[in-house]
Amino acid sequence: MAHIIVVGNEKGGAGKSTVSMHVATALARMGHPTGVLDLDLRQKTTGRYIDNRRAFLAREGLDLPSPRYLELPEIDPAALAPGENAYDHRLSAAVAELEAACAFILIDCPGSHTRLSQVAHSLGDTLITPLNDSFVDFDLLARIDGDGEKILGPSVYAEMVWNARQLRAQAGLQPIDWVVLRNRLGAQAMVNKLKMERALDRLAKRIGFRVGPGFSERVIFRELFPRGLTLLDLKDIGVKQLNISNVAARQELRDLIKALKLPGVQVTF
Repeated sequence: MAHIIVVGNEKGGAGKSTVSMHVATALARMGHPTGVLDLDLRQKTTGRYIDNRRAFLAREGLDLPSPRYLELPEIDPAALAPGENAYDHRLSAAVAELEAACAFILIDCPGSHTRLSQVAHSLGDTLITPLNDSFVDFDLLARIDGDGEKILGPSVYAEMVWNARQLRAQAGLQPIDWVVLRNRLGAQAMVNKLKMERALDRLAKRIGFRVGPGFSERVIFRELFPRGLTLLDLKDIGVKQLNISNVAARQELRDLIKALKLPGVQVTF
């Protein structure tokens, strides 16, 4: 069976699609057949990212390792059993098709609570939650006091992950390995940044996740999207000398892949 990676957070703008594309492409480039599903059926940012990649490679005559993107198949309502949810059926059909050929399946979830996202979380072997370094984003995981020091209790997204863990336990599946990424970190050691670090460390012990390295805020990520490229593709398109920022970003990606501890994956870039 394929190892399923879910990238989820119920808030937009945390960098889920950037993380999804870079993780999926890194796995493909290291020789692991990887499939991708985008459950944001309206925006489809990750889906458009991969479409941009296909168009660019075709236009330039390049053949670079890429993840396989699959749209959720349409389902004939007449084929549904009584009480069966159409979205559940579409998701399970897509996962089954990718499992036949992929070692990893990455599912990018929308920045909101949906039925599809809820079901996807229960399928995940690894859950990646990118989080902006802000207590606005932290509030999705836990409620905190006015000083940013005392955790008052879990919040909406953490409760959804707990429910997904319960469903997996009932099905006899392995527990979800939940990795929260501190994304878009600033370079300065500000008071808020230190408070966030302490709060995440306390919450990690309380509700059971690991804190992993995310991506700093860099212009390169926005520049790569129109061509569907990732940091690992730059030399293949003729960039002979990476600048310091790009080298640092590659190291961040390397650190992230290592931190995920995915089965059978040895970082080779």
